[in-house]
Amino acid sequence: MAGSWARHMRGDRPVRGGRPSRGPSVRHSTAPHSGSRAHLPGPADSFPELLAVSRALFDTRDEGEILRLAMDQVPAVGPYRAEAGYLSVHGELVPSPPGGPGHAPAVDRTVRELAGQDGPVAVPGRSRGRALALHGPGGLHGCLVVTSHSRPTRAQHFLLSVLVRITAVALSVAAAHRRQQEDAAELHRLRDERATLQQRLISLVVETGQQRAVHQAFADVAASGGGEEAIVGALHELTGFPVLVEDRFGRQRSWTGPDRPDPLPEPDPVRHEEMIQHAARLGGPVRIKDRLLAVIRPRGEVLGVLALIDPRNEADDFTVFAFEHAATSLALELSHLRQLAEVELRLRRELVDDLLAGTDEASAYGRSEAFGHDLHRTQYVVVVQWRSRFSDDAFARTVGRAASAVGMRSLVSRRSDHVVLVAEGRPDDHALYEALARETGSRHGTIGISARCDTPQGIPGRYQEALRALEVRRRSRSRYGTTFFDDLGLYRILGPGNDYQELQGFVREWLGQLIDYDGRHSAALVETLSRYFDHGGNYVETAESLTIHRSTLRYRLQRIREISGYDLTNVEDRLNLQVATRVWKIMLGGSG
Repeated sequence: MAGSWARHMRGDRPVRGGRPSRGPSVRHSTAPHSGSRAHLPGPADSFPELLAVSRALFDTRDEGEILRLAMDQVPAVGPYRAEAGYLSVHGELVPSPPGGPGHAPAVDRTVRELAGQDGPVAVPGRSRGRALALHGPGGLHGCLVVTSHSRPTRAQHFLLSVLVRITAVALSVAAAHRRQQEDAAELHRLRDERATLQQRLISLVVETGQQRAVHQAFADVAASGGGEEAIVGALHELTGFPVLVEDRFGRQRSWTGPDRPDPLPEPDPVRHEEMIQHAARLGGPVRIKDRLLAVIRPRGEVLGVLALIDPRNEADDFTVFAFEHAATSLALELSHLRQLAEVELRLRRELVDDLLAGTDEASAYGRSEAFGHDLHRTQYVVVVQWRSRFSDDAFARTVGRAASAVGMRSLVSRRSDHVVLVAEGRPDDHALYEALARETGSRHGTIGISARCDTPQGIPGRYQEALRALEVRRRSRSRYGTTFFDDLGLYRILGPGNDYQELQGFVREWLGQLIDYDGRHSAALVETLSRYFDHGGNYVETAESLTIHRSTLRYRLQRIREISGYDLTNVEDRLNLQVATRVWKIMLGGSG
């Protein structure tokens, strides 16, 4: 730098004797980066300034600030001007500050071409421009582009080289400090990452242990053959929360844990159905009010609801995991029970079908005993028909549940439009009807019950009796309820089945003229005659039941004699008229 820089910046010429001639003294101008700072008059005065600047450079850790301080100091060491500064960023010289006044494109290009070497630079509007590379212990840290407005002395050139070296070392220190900070930050990040990974590993170990405990608990339940109660108990033991299972209609099947409500609340069918639909749409465990619940629906059929009581919303991930596992186990259990029930129902139905068609006693006794049904006891055949329900498997199961609820031990089957039960012992007069009304939410149902049967061979005939009782009740004015064949009286000998042509002909023969008269005149002669027979011919009671005067009753009875041509005092006429009015009222619904 001493030779080439001196010749380029000072313009010295060799003279005789080897001593250079010195040019005229030059007054130094003020540099643009130094503000109001005056140029030092000589090298001796510049050393203290360099010492102060070096302290400032080494106290600064910002590389851009170091470069700015050095550029401000350049005019203080000689007739120099700092035109541009560059910092090495990822091996490339980048202007600093960006867009400075000396960063002309030609200057930037020349600096890049020098590639970290000192060399001349043509600065527009300036003379004697040169790029000074800032090499330090860590390599190239930057570059200064300096111009001279007059010839510098050797001392001034020396001072500039010292400033360049100090700046390079300061940049090297700052770069080392920056790398140290970056390394420290990276080390801190790696330590944090290690701590996070360790915590995750610990959590994973704990979670794995918890999951293993859940798997083991429900595996033990399955291995021991434990059913619904065992599954619910295992979930309670794992989580500590009360657990319950409800059936498809919201009735509680099981509860494990404290705070069991007593008495149990009656479910609201509409709200329960809405809850099931909402939970089924969302899928998985769903929080509804104080419960975490899951709909149990293997193969798309809702079999029940598993719920965990959590009023304070304290269920964590482990609880949810155990709950999901319990829901899966319960789905398998309930699905298995449903399949067993369907198989048992099919076998029971086949037995009932054989009993209704007639089968040998030995086979009947053996097969019924397998289902826990005692055919040696007195049997009754019961037929059930409900207006709002199809006679399908679901309704057959509903009838079976209702029969069990009222203590009726029975075998169940179904036909196209009714359900059939073969029951042990005489059924209660109204218990099955009321239970089914609650189950179905409708009272529009009819039940027919046969006379007693003491042997399996008599069941086919008793089935016909039950159908007769059902049909008589269905044709009566009070068509919904229960009718026993033993209570039919006269109607036990009348035509069975749906063929009523003979009955209608009989009624027309004896009441036709009265029915026609009532139709034409909006009268009530047939009803009057029916009430008269119902009250045993008592005028007072008949008149009171019709809310008419006795004289009006006598007038109507006289009109009946005149229109029908029959004599109410004749025993045979009276009997036929009474039977006709009964058939008209009960079996034909009181219509012509």
